Amino acid sequence: MEDTLVEVRSAAARSIADKKDLNRRLEVLESELQDWEEKAELALRKGREDLTKAALVEKSRVQSAADGVRADYAAVDEGLAKLNEDIARLEAKLQDAKARQKALLARHKTANSRLAARKKIHDYKIDDAMVRFEQYTRRIDDVEGRIEAYDLGLPKDLNHEFASLEAEESVKKEFDELKRRVQGETSQATDSE
Repeated sequence: MEDTLVEVRSAAARSIADKKDLNRRLEVLESELQDWEEKAELALRKGREDLTKAALVEKSRVQSAADGVRADYAAVDEGLAKLNEDIARLEAKLQDAKARQKALLARHKTANSRLAARKKIHDYKIDDAMVRFEQYTRRIDDVEGRIEAYDLGLPKDLNHEFASLEAEESVKKEFDELKRRVQGETSQATDSE
């Protein structure tokens, strides 16, 4: 479209140049018409009918040429008006095409971003981290279960209860530390992608 627009503008430029050339030729012919008119009047005043007739014949020839130039000028002017309309239509279509291209590029970029996000959602590294997190949780549950198993059937004395609290606190600390480490691995895996 841009190439076509350049071609149409070049044609319009040639038409404008042709119009200026025709305008100059018309001015010359009108000056020549005036000159033959004055020569015919001079010859008539001097009684030279033969020269008057010859001047009028030349004036008629120049008038025909001027009429032809005027017709050419009108045709070039009409063609220039049509070229101007064509340029306006082409520019509108070109702007529309550029707007559509911009919209398509934006859609393409958005689709690529969504695809990248979906890939990350379905990434096996994230799934693997979640599986390991579940495994660590089961291990801690197992340790806590063993602790509780030792306490089964034992009388609850004060020292035993404090020991149980300390063991629970130790397990909780280990659980929190493990949780922080797994979450750190998960966030590192996500950031590295």
